[in-house]
Amino acid sequence: MSIAFFIPHKGCRHRCSFCDQRAVSGQGEPVTAAEVSAALERAFLHPQPPGTEIAFFGGSFTCLPRTEMAAFLEAAYPFVAAGKAAGIRCSTRPDGIDGEVLAILKHYQVRAVELGAQSMDDRVLALNGRGHTAAGVIQAAALIHSAGLELGVQMMVGLPGEQEGGAARTAERLIALKPATVRIYPALTLKGTRMAELFLAGQYQPLTLEEAVRQCAALMEIFKKAGVKVIRVGLQAERSLEENLLAGPYHPAFRELCEGAAIQEAVDKALAGFPEGAALTLWVHPKDRSRTAGHQKQNLRHWAGMGYAVAIREDRAAVPGSWRLEQQAASP
Repeated sequence: MSIAFFIPHKGCRHRCSFCDQRAVSGQGEPVTAAEVSAALERAFLHPQPPGTEIAFFGGSFTCLPRTEMAAFLEAAYPFVAAGKAAGIRCSTRPDGIDGEVLAILKHYQVRAVELGAQSMDDRVLALNGRGHTAAGVIQAAALIHSAGLELGVQMMVGLPGEQEGGAARTAERLIALKPATVRIYPALTLKGTRMAELFLAGQYQPLTLEEAVRQCAALMEIFKKAGVKVIRVGLQAERSLEENLLAGPYHPAFRELCEGAAIQEAVDKALAGFPEGAALTLWVHPKDRSRTAGHQKQNLRHWAGMGYAVAIREDRAAVPGSWRLEQQAASP
């Protein structure tokens, strides 16, 4: 849980091919330090969930002028010092990290820094105007670790120039940096961006929704097996995002689609061990019932189409995220 503030574009020296932070965040003008302070005063008038963080997003927080960055942190710090917030989190670019920046962040008890890596392929980074290399991501991650801060990473899937298997290779290289968290975003083509120009000129073809779901579901499993917590998949649904979307694999329930796809693939493999037409029970933790059924119960329809009658049942003793498939006993 976080109380998030978006500072779109401000301080960033680059405009990447995909970037329109105002459309993504739904925020027209950057928030001010005074507005942050007032918003936090209102928020903490009510009890917040344990572990609630204050977050500064927008991709380039540490690229702000030092005095402006410090003003935002000054607005947030009293709530951390008073024990109302668990800490502060920010997102930034790899080239926005150095020893001076990290010293400032530590002074204000920032506990996590998320690096917008997007890709670990130098060719893809250059084609999309990122202004940094994969080596820069590695160096920034090492500095964050050495400062004793939690490392988060962010990656995009389906960028111009990305080749088959490129997203999986990026994931493996990011895992090698030992991040605690990751955010996975499918590349969306927004009006007025360089990516939009490429798309309209026929020089770029975005992933379909089906392709993006398949790739991101696989990435979620890769990170999960590596012990990296996936804290977001897909952009948050915003009216401004939908209004500015030109093309690409957008869905307001994108993560739910990915989770359902991952479960569907795993269960499909297990079904091979049962006779066609068998009546089966799929036991899951109560929290997993909806994602197991799939978005709008599409997994259940898929398994029925394969010839299996699958009923989902809850097992409170099950480990969340796990499942077990059993054949129902024949009636006497």
